Amino acid sequence: MSRSTVAPKRQAARHKHGSTPLTTGGLQSAYATWAPVYDTVFDLPMSRGRNMAVRRLNRLGGRVLEAGVGTGLSLPLYRPEVKVTGIDFSSEMLRRAGERVRRRGLQNIEALIEMDAMELAFEDGSFDSTVGMYLMSAVPDPERVFSELVRVTRPGGTVIVVNHFRSRKGAWAPVERCLSPLSPKLGWDLEMPVERLLGRADVTLVENRLVPPLGLFTLLQFKKH
Repeated sequence: MSRSTVAPKRQAARHKHGSTPLTTGGLQSAYATWAPVYDTVFDLPMSRGRNMAVRRLNRLGGRVLEAGVGTGLSLPLYRPEVKVTGIDFSSEMLRRAGERVRRRGLQNIEALIEMDAMELAFEDGSFDSTVGMYLMSAVPDPERVFSELVRVTRPGGTVIVVNHFRSRKGAWAPVERCLSPLSPKLGWDLEMPVERLLGRADVTLVENRLVPPLGLFTLLQFKKH
């Protein structure tokens, strides 16, 4: 396993839906705060979506890029023959991911790299599959991140996204509206609409599934043309 660094660019994204904008600098600060307690807070609530995504990637095999790998909670779930590269812009998160890899003896993790998901330093078509789990609402520009995931996926390959998207109705909608001003402090956008990732000509949506039991998260699977 190797570790290299690509410095993230600090910039704000354009926001089209009225929620409080996120910035890269603000997110770095938020996730430096979250890193020591991330596993305790987010392991169980996000485990179903994580398992669903990795099961699909294990069936596909090959080389996988996991963007926003965080503390590496997903890494032990990959089959040994699946070769995984993980990137994240948080050095604190990556340090914990590296510790997990060493502790678990995960030989299939090819690299953990500090990198901005909006500026992936990989050639076009470098991976058989790419995945962003709980990432798209935690970046300043999700469209740009998704474009980068698509770019580095080979033609015919798979892009998987697991994320919370804005609720149009039901019990979650008023909660999201109330908490939205806290987005910069929390480190994620609670009101990101799924439409920001749909309607592209270079991929086909092949699966759109709510993650049980509460349906708070959604799994999207795309095939690159």
